[in-house]
Amino acid sequence: MSEHGGNVVEMGLQAGIDPALLLDFSANINPLGLPESVKSLIVNNLQVIEHYPDVEYRHLHQAIARANQCDYDQVIAGNGETELIYGLVRALAPRLAMLLVPGFAEYRRALQQQGCQIIDYALSEQDGFQVTTSLLDAVRTHRPDCLFIATPNNPTGLMPDAGLLNQLATLCETLQIALIVDEAFIDFLPSGSGLAARLKTSRYLYLLRSLTKFFAIPGLRLGYLLSGHTELITLMKNTREPWTINALSALVGQHLLTDERYIQASHEYIARQRDELWRRLDGFPSLVVWKSAVNFIFFRCLRHNLNLQQALLQHHILIRHCANFPGLDGSCYRVAVRTEEQNKKLINALTDVLQEG
Repeated sequence: MSEHGGNVVEMGLQAGIDPALLLDFSANINPLGLPESVKSLIVNNLQVIEHYPDVEYRHLHQAIARANQCDYDQVIAGNGETELIYGLVRALAPRLAMLLVPGFAEYRRALQQQGCQIIDYALSEQDGFQVTTSLLDAVRTHRPDCLFIATPNNPTGLMPDAGLLNQLATLCETLQIALIVDEAFIDFLPSGSGLAARLKTSRYLYLLRSLTKFFAIPGLRLGYLLSGHTELITLMKNTREPWTINALSALVGQHLLTDERYIQASHEYIARQRDELWRRLDGFPSLVVWKSAVNFIFFRCLRHNLNLQQALLQHHILIRHCANFPGLDGSCYRVAVRTEEQNKKLINALTDVLQEG
């Protein structure tokens, strides 16, 4: 079974359902879909696939640097954020790492490939799966070489307190610990990143970003990494395989972060749909639902004898089970925020499955 959302082909085949008939709530992609400006850009520039991309991706890196108000040598783009997770771990070569659980599976895989020892820091359900000051104590105690933290967290959708995040960044800087902050969903927050301003003075802060989720281009695969440690960014550029980003992705990436109309429309639409979907989900007595800051919602089903993912597949709806996230079990699920009509289909299917309303 897939350890990621969005694998409709695999899930459809397992369930004996034509994957094209599945309504996918397992992948956290902007429900507004691909920006119209990007569609036009691709159609009008198909000839770029007849040439090799610039191996240095100069225009792409310049566009990302401008959008983030940082220096060119503080940026490296990648074939999705995942490429950069693996590349960063190879460059850092940590011997001891700390991971917050539950969390994204690829951190662990990348670290294990390097033979790194891993310490799990469990987010407590009693604390609402939120980061608390006890994380600071754990960092002081264990002194890992690097720490991964997702802001907002995947799969819970929760955003840590801004003050606590800054305390964590200061602590890691003092102890010379690489703080790797996964901001894959930060674009869904109108306020953006509270840590980006620290890049100018920090050598131990790394911000991972994804363009595939907010701009609905998961098939193109595009992400980037920001860091004030310019020597390490240069090392990553010089040691990775050439042409990991295709020409269309590189071209599209030059324009995405300037599409202010799409960005504002997405923030407004997703906020409305998320709040309404959360309200409807929270109305089911059998569900415990957490208030998300982004475009997906995490919840627990209290009916332990019910496989909710399998039950909803019979309604041709795919949701993300979270049993393979360390620290969670088979009663935990995550659903993306989709269009108003699609969200209503999910609620209707849940009403039928749970028979509560």
